[in-house]
Amino acid sequence: MDTAILWRVAVVQALAVTALSLLLGLLLPHGFFEDWGWLTGPIAWLLCAWFTARFVGLPEAPVLVRAALAGIPSLLFVFVGLHWLGALVAVAIFALWCATLPRPLAGGTP
Repeated sequence: MDTAILWRVAVVQALAVTALSLLLGLLLPHGFFEDWGWLTGPIAWLLCAWFTARFVGLPEAPVLVRAALAGIPSLLFVFVGLHWLGALVAVAIFALWCATLPRPLAGGTP
């Protein structure tokens, strides 16, 4: 496990999710998330994971698979009303799994 990758992925994903959540929260009414959160949440999560892969320099396809799998346990938190705790757990699982990928090739953003 590459701890440098783990921390880079964790920080970038957490910042990306936070920034996108704040932006969407400012632009869209609360009712939108009640009706469409089940769709927009996973899409936003995967978009942030794609950004993280590009920023850190990891291969996109394996990172997106890891993001999808890491998002599944967070559903349990959503069902009990702890959405943001679920997001934190998903970021941790995602970072751990990404840390098992080979080191990025030269050319990834430092």
